[in-house]
This record gives sequence, structure tokens and C-alpha cells, in this order.
Amino acid sequence: MFQPRIAAATEKADWQRYLVAENWSRFTPRDHDTWNRLYARQVAHLEGKVVSPFFTGLRRLDMQAPMIPKLKMLSGKLEAITGWRLVSVEGIVPDDAFFAMLADRVFPIGNFIRDGQHLDYLEEPDCFHDIFGHVPLLAYQPVARLMEALGHLGVAACAAGHGETISRLYWHTIEFGLAQENGQTRILGAGLASSFGEATHALEGDVPRPRFTVDHAADTAYRNDTFQPLYFVSDSLEAATEQLESLSIEGLVKLAA
Repeated sequence: MFQPRIAAATEKADWQRYLVAENWSRFTPRDHDTWNRLYARQVAHLEGKVVSPFFTGLRRLDMQAPMIPKLKMLSGKLEAITGWRLVSVEGIVPDDAFFAMLADRVFPIGNFIRDGQHLDYLEEPDCFHDIFGHVPLLAYQPVARLMEALGHLGVAACAAGHGETISRLYWHTIEFGLAQENGQTRILGAGLASSFGEATHALEGDVPRPRFTVDHAADTAYRNDTFQPLYFVSDSLEAATEQLESLSIEGLVKLAA
């Protein structure tokens, strides 16, 4: 059992007030078709380009069904594997509440899907990004453990006024990180795994790919309105989890100084 590095007494935001009903029945045939097209495109595109536990997670969670997954069923499968649960939210959750969710092994899923006429345009993360991008690796114990650790660290960081620093570390790994595997640079982050265009850009574009260190990542701003100006490459998925899990709130404060 993972033992959080942050004292349990650290006050957490009330994340439950952001929960909404999934209301799966309101998804239309057109919505499901959008999911199916996105799913088929990304599965084909990511073959040999994403860290191996990603496809293992897809299989273990039986996410091949031709429709938007029902959250209750998917959450039950995930909880049986790593103890994580999935909950429905309307959109982006504030950082303090988001990290409080992670600390409680809860991951928020947007209860909407993008317009099928614009597969690559997102104003904010939808259920395809949240489910397809994030959930397969939450079925991999090292990542599940890391996400809980980041939750506890994020709660403490936000309380100490260092939310931007923990957000940069999360962004440059969990969302848009790359990792070495069997001599290849592969996709790690959910933002890349769920994006056809940026996945290609991150691996093949003329863009810097520095080696990931917590110091460099914490000191590097990110973009949330366009492709990233650089992508950090961890020595391996496991190396990234080890570096981030070992980071204490004291260490993060030093990084932010």
C-alpha cells in the first residue's frame, strides 16, 4: 500500500462539489460515432509509439466496445485493478480540487465529447481525452501509485502557494511527457495519446526534446492553447515515476524558489 509523503492533516479542497451526473443516455448516436472514429484513429496511430502499459491497460479494461464507455462500469473495472475510481464532472476542475481528487484515487472525467466535425479541436478536455488518454495507464500500478503521490504533493503545493510548480511537473509528464522504451522515444502523456496531431508533432516534429529532470521541468512554462514548444523525455516510464514519487513538499518548495 502506498504511504503518502504528505502529512494526512494537510487540508484538502472539497472536490465532491464538482461532481455531476454522468447522464450517459444523453449521448447521441453521433456522439458515439465521434468516439468510435477517434478511438480507431488513435489506436492505429499509437501502435509502437506509446509506452507498452498503455495498450495493456486498454485490454485489461476491455475498452474496445464501439461506444463511449459507461463510467460506472469502467470505474468498477479500474477499481478492481488499482483501486482508482472515475467520476463525472462538467469540465476543468480547479487545481486544488483536482489534486485532492488524485490524493483520494479519484479521476475526473468530462461528461461531454467534442464536436465530430472538428476531431482535433478542443476548448477543454472532453471524455475522449480523459478516458482514452488517462485511464489505460491508471490500470498500471506504478502510474496509479504516482498519481496518488502527485495528488498529495499537489494538495500541499497549492496550500503553500506553489500550484504552478506542481502543475508544470504534471503537465510535462502525465499530460505531454515522452519516455524511452527499448531504445525508442515513446508517448507517455495523455494529451499526446489522445491527440493525432500533437502525437505526431511530439515524436516527429522539429522541436526540442530535453531529458526530463524535475529541476528543468519545474522551471519550464507550458502552453495550453497550442502545441508544446518542447517535450521532456524521461529515461523510462519507471524512471519518471520514481523521480516524481521521491519528491517531497520541501523539495518542491526548493524547486519553486
